[in-house]
Amino acid sequence: MNYNVATDTDTVLTSDVHLIQSFADLNALKQDGARTVVTNADGAYVMDSEGNRLIDGIGGLWCVNVGHRRQEIIEAISKQLDTLDFYSTFYNFTHPAAAALAEKVASLAPGALNKVYFANSGSVANDTAVRMLHHYNNRLGRPKKKKILSRMGAYHGSTHLAIAMTTPGYSEGWDSANELVHHLRSPHYWREGGGVSEAEFLDLLVADLKSTIEHMGPETIAAFIAEPIMGAGGVIVAPEGYHARMAAVCSAYDIKYISDEVVTAWGRLGHFFASKDLFGIEPDIITTAKGLTSGYQPLSATIISDEIHDVISGPGGTFLHGMTYSGHPAATAAGLANIALMEAEKLPEQVRTTGKSFENALKALCDLDIVGEVRGSHFMIGIEFVKDKATNAPFSPDEAVGLKIAQAAQKRGLIARPLGNILILSPTLILTEQMIAEIAAILRDSISEVMKTL
Repeated sequence: MNYNVATDTDTVLTSDVHLIQSFADLNALKQDGARTVVTNADGAYVMDSEGNRLIDGIGGLWCVNVGHRRQEIIEAISKQLDTLDFYSTFYNFTHPAAAALAEKVASLAPGALNKVYFANSGSVANDTAVRMLHHYNNRLGRPKKKKILSRMGAYHGSTHLAIAMTTPGYSEGWDSANELVHHLRSPHYWREGGGVSEAEFLDLLVADLKSTIEHMGPETIAAFIAEPIMGAGGVIVAPEGYHARMAAVCSAYDIKYISDEVVTAWGRLGHFFASKDLFGIEPDIITTAKGLTSGYQPLSATIISDEIHDVISGPGGTFLHGMTYSGHPAATAAGLANIALMEAEKLPEQVRTTGKSFENALKALCDLDIVGEVRGSHFMIGIEFVKDKATNAPFSPDEAVGLKIAQAAQKRGLIARPLGNILILSPTLILTEQMIAEIAAILRDSISEVMKTL
């Protein structure tokens, strides 16, 4: 049987009219069809259907950490499919790849986070964390302890519950389980500090958490969920010490701490997990996805503490949660190969050097008149553009500054992600110093080009 997929632009775009793209203006796609057809990839680059070679500055979508077309992972997937193509980790069934990956993930996770549930997306990982905690509290006789504290600017996914935990801007005009969620203040000092010192701003954020808990009642709150560095909300870095202080307040009120490491884990910040190594906390749950397989297969993990697992696995109950593809053999084989590759090449350790070079190279763009803030860490950077640096006044949405700069960068050979007045960079973790310099030069030229039109 021959199965060939056409890769020329016209054929792909003719077929593509049947495809619904995520987070796209579907009406605009109908009108102008402005789409990039990515046909193949290698290392830190992708190629489009017009023959352009582009630096993958967004790593697929925060996820292709080890780079594209790594044969070690491809061969592991192929070998697994040739051995056991599929069997679910349902009921009393397991299989070698899922068991081995669970053990490996638990060994890398901090402290007592030793139990792992696999699914296929970060959204489902976060939904799973909440469902587990609801069940946990039911089993402890605390049926009212169900609310979730999130933050303005957060991104935790797009399923019905995960989108409720996400900052409201991502669900405008859509329904969600928002009755379960309360959003705390954004921890973005540069934008929200209001003239106080960063230390004073941190005190205000902690006070906001405490007053919210007291107002809602700690007996109603199951968890606080937070990304170590906010991703799709604009790459927001909280003040130093924020996570440790928030975790201490949560612990005092018997509120579980969920660390959403869907983006920040698997080397992006220079460690397999960032929660403890970079931010000094041992959460009750870590959720992760993306870099777990470097995007070669869809896989996520919800990693819970022994204490939570002891309650939900006790006698007299069934774990009534599951997905057909949880622990898929090919996906878990990809995860094992991906981690083995990272360990063999010491990729997280390498990122501690190259990631800092990348961060510093992009922060040098702050000398440009419209660059208000370059923020983030290592290979997770956001560049926010402003109309007036003195006041941080933003451009209006119809000026589409982020999009214009992304388009100018793509013409020069770099894919970057526009988000309103922000440009996001989350490249593969295998960049060389030469590639880093090239990205910085492309961005400087692209920003300068757009500045002339404003």
